[in-house]
Amino acid sequence: MAINIVEKIDGFVKVRNIIVSVSDKRGLESFVPSLLDIDPEIRLFSTGGTYSRIKEILGDRASSCLTPVSDYTGQPETQGGLVKTLDFKIYLGLLTETYNDAHQQDLQRTGAVPIDMVVVNLYPFKETISKGGVTVEQARGNIDIGGPCMIRASAKNFIRVGAVVDPDDYTKIISEMKANHGRISLELRYELAKKAFEHTAVYDRHIADFLASKSFGDVSTCYAISSTSLRNFK
Repeated sequence: MAINIVEKIDGFVKVRNIIVSVSDKRGLESFVPSLLDIDPEIRLFSTGGTYSRIKEILGDRASSCLTPVSDYTGQPETQGGLVKTLDFKIYLGLLTETYNDAHQQDLQRTGAVPIDMVVVNLYPFKETISKGGVTVEQARGNIDIGGPCMIRASAKNFIRVGAVVDPDDYTKIISEMKANHGRISLELRYELAKKAFEHTAVYDRHIADFLASKSFGDVSTCYAISSTSLRNFK
């Protein structure tokens, strides 16, 4: 299979479509309205509790700019938020390239839009395992899947997408967008990508270290394990 080599990109990218799905909701009350003050045409896609928080922040303004991810993808969130953002349209929006005709045709074919910024941080795994007496099952429930996938996809495609994992970066992003007519630079996208990969690397390290610290006995005591016969599975 031929490797796709990108030779042309934009130094500055206009931010039009943003996915916001965060565990740490610090700063949204100023960040989200500031984005819309810069460009009222920005579209926000969000999930679960983040969607509710943004709707609360924006009030009547939300109806014109805020869309549940499930409405965009056509797939309802599954029970307990098990699957929310793992969807073909989402990843087309994150990974497509501006000057690749085949990518643009895929967007048109599916009705997807290019996602220019992802604002995501992950389930609080470290905070969960820091509590006394936490079980393997409680820890397992806080292993984020969709979040790391979106972070990695957006950070990989820093040539077009801003991957935002730290609320402390909101001020810097707003400042640059204000100075550049709603656009973000390649330099900033690259810096955000480096931080994004560090974020997921540290997250996975916490998970790996926690599981390594537990014996199979610790695991088995959490569950009622069925004793299904293996005779039919030779």
